[in-house]
Amino acid sequence: MPADTIEADVVVVGAGPVGLMLAGELAHGGVDVVLVEKRRGPNTESRASTLHARTMEILNSRRLLPDFGDPPNEPRGHFGGIPMDLTLPTSHPGQWKVPQTKTEAVLEEWVLSLGAELRCKHELLAVQDKGDRVEGEALGHDGVRRRVRARYLVACDGEDSTVRRLIGADFPGQDAGRELLRADVEGIDIPNRRFERLENGLAIAARRPDGVTRVMVHEFGSTAHGRDGEVRFEDVVTVWKRVTGEDISGGTPLWVNSFGDASRQLTQYRHGRILFAGDAAHQQMPIGGQALNLGLQDAFNLGWKLALHVRGKAPAELLDTYHDERHAVGRRVLANIRAQALLLLGPPGVEPLRTLLTELIAQEDVRTHLAGMISGLDLRYDLDGPAHPLLGARLPYTTLRIGPRRVDSGHLLRTGGGVLVDLHGQLADLPLADGWSDRVSRVAALPESAGAWEGAGRVLLRPDGHVAWAGTGEEGLAEALRRWFGPPQ
Repeated sequence: MPADTIEADVVVVGAGPVGLMLAGELAHGGVDVVLVEKRRGPNTESRASTLHARTMEILNSRRLLPDFGDPPNEPRGHFGGIPMDLTLPTSHPGQWKVPQTKTEAVLEEWVLSLGAELRCKHELLAVQDKGDRVEGEALGHDGVRRRVRARYLVACDGEDSTVRRLIGADFPGQDAGRELLRADVEGIDIPNRRFERLENGLAIAARRPDGVTRVMVHEFGSTAHGRDGEVRFEDVVTVWKRVTGEDISGGTPLWVNSFGDASRQLTQYRHGRILFAGDAAHQQMPIGGQALNLGLQDAFNLGWKLALHVRGKAPAELLDTYHDERHAVGRRVLANIRAQALLLLGPPGVEPLRTLLTELIAQEDVRTHLAGMISGLDLRYDLDGPAHPLLGARLPYTTLRIGPRRVDSGHLLRTGGGVLVDLHGQLADLPLADGWSDRVSRVAALPESAGAWEGAGRVLLRPDGHVAWAGTGEEGLAEALRRWFGPPQ
């Protein structure tokens, strides 16, 4: 390849967690991929720090969890600052506290080990869908303008997406009306506060084991400020003093920023050969870590589909299901975040609503519903096929026996491809599945808790762990195989 050209099957713009997750999925699926990142090196600012249960399941399916060490687990989360238990049936219940720097480091090592290429300090200047390919131009750190050529390009370049601006993608929604100021501060000693609504505003403080305290503050009645640069520590000090009466000016700020309650979503996640994932596709207030997890799950949904198509195994129409599925999920998450933002940052007039919701969360059905929504564990895609309670849902968390081994159901996804599971523990003769043997493996398993599988004799799992077909015979199986894995070989 000429030195002035960046060329790959897929170019991923942005090497944050979402871009890294997508690049890893593509490389894992046998696709040549290059990441283009305008930063000089790894991110040193630990913005998001929460991984939810569904994301932990995904990382487990790629054997990545050991690289995260032993992160703190917190079963208790919140909805709009109202405490609630997030525990649901899963291998990793609750939420897990992992600095974004650690998440990026683990994913980057995985991506590079799979053969993907990372081009740091390259800023995209132009991009265009040519019909049969994508072409663009990037400015390198050495001042050289390089051509960008790919069969597909995926924008994972954040809420201020360069790709989105360059192609003029429609991004409707609302600008921020309120904001939270936050800072990581060393050398202060203040009480920990968990979503404490005081007379003048909301205050949050959490002291980490290394002695650094993260503070977040909002003054009731204040509005979001359009900022030319980053928020100043002096701004945080002033508002913190007005809300809490405490002086934190003697501390040393390690990182300062603000985030507002803007809420926007792309009209289309797919624009021909240019696709969007993560904050490039949707902008929302990062309440409870949902923004990061939503983006990682976008990448997990898109990666296997794009890899199958690029390898010539599935038609381009498979990529349309990425928009159909993830746009609906994004719309739902943005709606619950807007509700939480009102509960968190709203004036004292929202207190009766908070009191009522506190009573409702004490009801198990309500708690389960909200916990499933926040964690991503309740997600069910609207899929065509013979009706079955499992269709479209993520695979049930159960213990299985595969031969002499006893494993959890997440083990089925370790292949990275589709899986046809015979739940009778024997591989019955299914000649119609032979045509997909290069994309779908067959496993005989005996569930220790058959109830979770809703009486299904066989289940077809997509690579992302969602049930593409379930039944006791073969009705609809060939259609599901063709829809999700392309024509037989």
